[in-house]
Amino acid sequence: MNGRSVCAVVPPSLRARLGLIAVLAALVVVVLGVLYAGHGEGGRVDVWIVRPTADSVRPPWRRVALAMDFLGEPAGSAALLVAAVTGCLLLRRPRAAVFAVAGVGMTVGSATLLKHLVGRTIHGDGNLSYPSGHTAFFTALALVVALLVADRLGLGRTAGTSLVLVAALVAGAAMGWAQVALGAHYPTDVLGGWCTALAVIPATAWLVDRTADRLGEDRRSDAGRRQRR
Repeated sequence: MNGRSVCAVVPPSLRARLGLIAVLAALVVVVLGVLYAGHGEGGRVDVWIVRPTADSVRPPWRRVALAMDFLGEPAGSAALLVAAVTGCLLLRRPRAAVFAVAGVGMTVGSATLLKHLVGRTIHGDGNLSYPSGHTAFFTALALVVALLVADRLGLGRTAGTSLVLVAALVAGAAMGWAQVALGAHYPTDVLGGWCTALAVIPATAWLVDRTADRLGEDRRSDAGRRQRR
């Protein structure tokens, strides 16, 4: 295994599959965004699953939902991101640390931009809902961690892809349940947030790897030129 494979935030064996998943996820985000653009009520699928109210879940599960929701709020999400970056640095993976910040930031930024573009609301005109930013954030962070674990364990294509998808599914389902249970989002908002992370994280990983590899090549070229002088 060469230096580029060791430092890559996405193991080479997973790149093709994650790329395909990202494309499919992006299509889902676009389709749902077009379907629910400008809407202020849940669609048929949303109403069939649950009608959004502020008391869809009762104690003690309500406390669990509130705890999950806190992890997507600025204070909670910042603490999780700092923990992830610290873990990357302790493992001597600075590229992964950059990827964690860039990946999560791009995902949350994309979700925020989509909210304003789509204009779907819940519980009033001021509450933009599609896609769920909380779900997008939590899924993105789970993907970052799963990719790091897959690389550290040297998992193959099938095992690595399975780990990444299971991590994304568990994280998205947990945060998505909390958002729907608390009446903050429609179920389709949650699906949109989940797919936003699946679309943005692989693209950001490719960009980070490509940029870091190019910078590394430039440094090696400069070092080689200095040695020849």
